[in-house]
Amino acid sequence: MGKTKELPAYPRGITFEQVWAALMEDREQLKEFKESQRKSLKETARIVARVSKQMGDLHNSFGEMAEHLVAPSIHKRFNELGFHFNAVAPGGYKVLDGNGKIITQVDILLLNSDHIMAVEVKAKVHTGDIEHHVKRLELLRKYWEKNDDKRIIQGAIAGAIFGSTEKQAAITAGFYVLVQSGDTMKLELPEGFVPRDW
Repeated sequence: MGKTKELPAYPRGITFEQVWAALMEDREQLKEFKESQRKSLKETARIVARVSKQMGDLHNSFGEMAEHLVAPSIHKRFNELGFHFNAVAPGGYKVLDGNGKIITQVDILLLNSDHIMAVEVKAKVHTGDIEHHVKRLELLRKYWEKNDDKRIIQGAIAGAIFGSTEKQAAITAGFYVLVQSGDTMKLELPEGFVPRDW
């Protein structure tokens, strides 16, 4: 026959009401803990949203700063190549459809009688920016063809931070590349570079 298991000794003199009260107190503490956790999660979500907005604002500020670095002298960089652009549209050139909806937008547009240069300006250039700029130029081409404008459309990407991989991808896509050089931008193109026409 096996040994019988002894039950733990409970203090004598505890009433059912006291046990019930202790359980209810534990339940109330658990409820308060859950509520504090819920408030903590809500506060964390609020902080994350605020920081995300601040990061977005900071990114936009860097983009605007880069655009202000590029816009004042960009036509000079291209005119050195023989373009002779006589009009600059900085600050976001928008192409609208018949209902006023934005089809696409270009950071800086340079124009002369033969060419349109669409310049995308980024604080930091990513490969996705290059792919997006290709699509943007395709939309610009359709827009100008619809308006019976036969000017050659070309593209450029300017970046304050421009990695070698992204730079090569932009050149392969047929874009002029502008990189930050002190307080201005300079064209950085390999020998024999042939821009793509849209």
